[in-house]
Amino acid sequence: MVTETLPAVRSVSVGIWIGVGSRDEPPTVAGAAHFLEHLLFKGTARRNAQAIAEEIDAVGGELNAFTAKEHTCYYAHVLDADLPLAVDLLCDVVLDAAVTAADVDLERGVVLEELAMRDDDPEDSLADAFDAALLGAHPLGRPVLGTETSVRGMSRAALRGFYRRRYTPERMVVAAAGNVDHGQLVALVREGFRGRLSPEVGAAPARAGGVSRLRGTRRLALHAGDGEQAHLLLGTPAPDRHDERRHALAVLNAALGGGMSSRLFQQVREQRGLAYSVYSTTAAYADVGLLAVYAGCAPERLGEVAAVIVSLLRAVAAEGLSDAEVTRAKGQLRGGLVLGLEDTGSRMSRLGQGELERGRQRSVGESLAHIDAVTREQVAAVAAAVLGRPLTAAVVGPYAAPDELPDELREVVV
Repeated sequence: MVTETLPAVRSVSVGIWIGVGSRDEPPTVAGAAHFLEHLLFKGTARRNAQAIAEEIDAVGGELNAFTAKEHTCYYAHVLDADLPLAVDLLCDVVLDAAVTAADVDLERGVVLEELAMRDDDPEDSLADAFDAALLGAHPLGRPVLGTETSVRGMSRAALRGFYRRRYTPERMVVAAAGNVDHGQLVALVREGFRGRLSPEVGAAPARAGGVSRLRGTRRLALHAGDGEQAHLLLGTPAPDRHDERRHALAVLNAALGGGMSSRLFQQVREQRGLAYSVYSTTAAYADVGLLAVYAGCAPERLGEVAAVIVSLLRAVAAEGLSDAEVTRAKGQLRGGLVLGLEDTGSRMSRLGQGELERGRQRSVGESLAHIDAVTREQVAAVAAAVLGRPLTAAVVGPYAAPDELPDELREVVV
């Protein structure tokens, strides 16, 4: 259990973080963790779904959950005086959900609707297609929501078995931020876990890193779409979250496409007017990471957009960044880090995710020091290593086959 006390606020955000995500699912139950996110709020031995909703609404609180590729979080945001209720509700739904056959059948339809919504959103379907192409047979290449086939095929027994085997106290971290007393939280959690905790409450084991072997990767994923735009993700593998180059990678990403002064924004949007939305992004998992560039543009401009992006990436791989770009990117990261911790929910997330991913807390000061220590030479080295690799692309747009894509893109990835 980990807490951050903020006496000046009158609220608390508390979450139960579980070190289980979509990468931990066998292919036959792909999407199980997300499916359970729906089911756990449907009822327990002590409460039905209506009672759960009424109890949190009666105190003006929020009770929710989210599923990611390496973890799941069930959380509540309440007034400080209502922390006992929040902990009791969270422990009840996370530890004692009924997962009935009727609820499985009911929520299956809801999850299938969510899958359909994802398929109708070009950026969501693009991201899943890109991950599948870049990461191949690696479990991280599968979508968090699963597939229509896996969701339709999941039985109540399979879901309940996954729940009982995986959602165990040794995989969990309880994190809270706000006007909270650590001793009170420990007492409330011990009561909520009802004898399932060992006498010494320790940290959940962090997911180990290691060299990832990407198998079955592709250079291009193409999804036909009938929208008004073409959507492009172009990227490459990058350092994982245990790699010491991750801080230099963050600076590189900020300078490439993290803001209005970034190279991508300036060259694609401001100087050429080729796209409204263009940015770069990174993801860092235990054993692999990625860096990708997104752009949405008119289909007839896709070739020029791809050419500008590829030229920019190759230039940065060869030459690195200027001192001014590195300084600006570091300032952006510092500001984003501090301003992003202005509410109890973000602080709670930082605590919980830090415990799961590293098994320890990194102070804001420590994080800022890591950013400050990044040099131009370090950024140049990581740029050469990452951006010098072959590129993978995902495209959603009015293209039925790869040979319909513009030559500027095809010559890079086909």
